[in-house]
Amino acid sequence: MNEPERIRVVIVDDHPALRDGVRADLERSGVATVVGEAADGDEAIDVVRENAPDVVVMDLDLPTVRGVEAIRAIVQGSPGAKILVLSVSDAEGDVLEAVKMGAAGYLLKTSTAEQLVDGVRRVHDGDAVFTPALAGLVLSEFRRSAQPEESGLTPRENEILRLVAKGYTYGEIAEQLFISRRTVQNHVRNILTKLQLRKRYELMRYAIRRGLDIGD
Repeated sequence: MNEPERIRVVIVDDHPALRDGVRADLERSGVATVVGEAADGDEAIDVVRENAPDVVVMDLDLPTVRGVEAIRAIVQGSPGAKILVLSVSDAEGDVLEAVKMGAAGYLLKTSTAEQLVDGVRRVHDGDAVFTPALAGLVLSEFRRSAQPEESGLTPRENEILRLVAKGYTYGEIAEQLFISRRTVQNHVRNILTKLQLRKRYELMRYAIRRGLDIGD
């Protein structure tokens, strides 16, 4: 039986030891293979364009080009690459700015190897990946600042949208709502179509930017 194809990852950090550690954790897991590295924001943009990774694991505190600006450039120039921020900072401004620029996830450098590997896998699969504390911060801030709008979604679709935005998996949503996983997938597909979005992680940004009542 053929092994599943590994997730292609680029690591961006100005500390070689950190890059070595992340590379070792990812490749040891069997989930991912590192196809490129960069030590600053400017180099990151080029390395991502040249290597077409599935996921970019990157710090925000970078030389030459700020991390958030590098995120924006990567999202615009290499839309197939999903961004997972790995930072020492849990400051509200850093987290919110990264999300606004297009990051699909945000983990702290204190995360375990297992959390990092799981984060890469989930971001690759289309999930929005945040620790519970960071997810709460993001949701609360965008609820305060955004204006709600009509979405055209059914009550059930809005319910599922809120759960997706909170980071629940299809299986967890199915369990909470007493429906099948396939039914959840169908609803999410319909939601994406109605909102003219493509990926699940975009639903979180949609929900929080529109000020939907996501709850605690």
